Amino acid sequence: MVSQDHSQTQTNEAETLEDDHVELSSVDAQEPATADVAALQAEIETLKEEVANAQEQVLRASAEMQNARRRAQQDVEKAHKFALDKFVGDMLPVADNLERALEAANGQQGSFEAIVEGVELTLKSMTDGLKRHNVEAVDPAGEPFDPQLHQAMSMVPDPNVEPNTVINVFQRGYTLNGRLVRPAMVVVSKAE
Repeated sequence: MVSQDHSQTQTNEAETLEDDHVELSSVDAQEPATADVAALQAEIETLKEEVANAQEQVLRASAEMQNARRRAQQDVEKAHKFALDKFVGDMLPVADNLERALEAANGQQGSFEAIVEGVELTLKSMTDGLKRHNVEAVDPAGEPFDPQLHQAMSMVPDPNVEPNTVINVFQRGYTLNGRLVRPAMVVVSKAE
């Protein structure tokens, strides 16, 4: 009976081992499936982050491209608008000299009338041409002094006008498309 009990015990132990083996093998089969799902979820999250980063980079690149296009367009517009800047600067002394010639001739009478008339016509042609190209004269006589448009040559006390008023213009200023080419040279009143 002892051998029978011993064999019975061995059989029971073998069955227990097989049951344990079955239980272990089913646990082992479940662990890889859970591990695979966790790994896949982690990979999905990583891919989602990469997609979000890629979308952000595309948006930034698109915005940078639009900004560059806008800046280039503004530069081209400025180049067209102010291409005559140097030319205008060179022509302004000619207009000034014509004005001075007219002022000098007005004091003289006699045979200068034909010359005065010719200079007047030349000056008118020139100022009309400048206006066609958006060159405007700045003649601030009687206006308040504006340091962005005027250059004060001197200040003179004058009780008849308010302080900081332009009382005399030595040389007119000019703007090209609203941008100052040359400031007006002026005399400004000051308080006594």
